[in-house]
Amino acid sequence: MSPVTTIVSGLPGVGKTTVARALAGSVPRGVLLDSDAVGEGFIVSGLVLPGGTPAPESERQLSLRRRNLCVLAANFAAEGFEVFISDVVLWPALLASYRAAIPGELRFVLLTAGESTIAARDSARDKQVADAWSHLRADQDAWNSPGLRLDTSELTVDATIDAVQRGKSDSRLPSSWV
Repeated sequence: MSPVTTIVSGLPGVGKTTVARALAGSVPRGVLLDSDAVGEGFIVSGLVLPGGTPAPESERQLSLRRRNLCVLAANFAAEGFEVFISDVVLWPALLASYRAAIPGELRFVLLTAGESTIAARDSARDKQVADAWSHLRADQDAWNSPGLRLDTSELTVDATIDAVQRGKSDSRLPSSWV
C-alpha cells in the first residue's frame, strides 16, 4: 500500500488538530503531526512565533517547521503509518511545497467555520489565538482550494470525521498538482 498523508488545514481555532488527531486514531496505524507541536514544542530557546519579531526569523522558523513536518511525514509513511498533518495551509504555493516534498498519496482537507463557531472553539482551549489570526479569513475565502472543503460550523467532531472519511476521494491531490 502506498503512503497516505492528509493535511488538515483551516484557520486557527477551527479544530484542525482535534480533527487530525481523531482521524489518526481512526486508522490502524495513524500519526498526528501538529505544526504547533513541531515548531513550538521542539525549539527550547530562540523561538520566534509566527507573526513575531523579527519577522525574517519568524518566517525562517515557520519554513523550518514545515520542512521538518515533511521529513517526519515521509519517515512515518515509509514505515506504514498513515500520517495526518495539522497546519494552516491557505495558499496554493504552500500546498504545492507540501505536494513536492511528501511522497505518495496526499490528501487536503480545508475545515471552515463561521467566526462565532471559531471564537467559541478557541475560547474552550488552552491557547486563544483565533482573534490574532482572523485576518487570514480573507485568504481562506478567496482561495478556490483543491481537495475537500468542509464547513464544520454545525458539525461535531465525530460528524466531521465521518464527512472527511466519506470525502476521501474528493480530498486526493493528483501527484502532478502544483
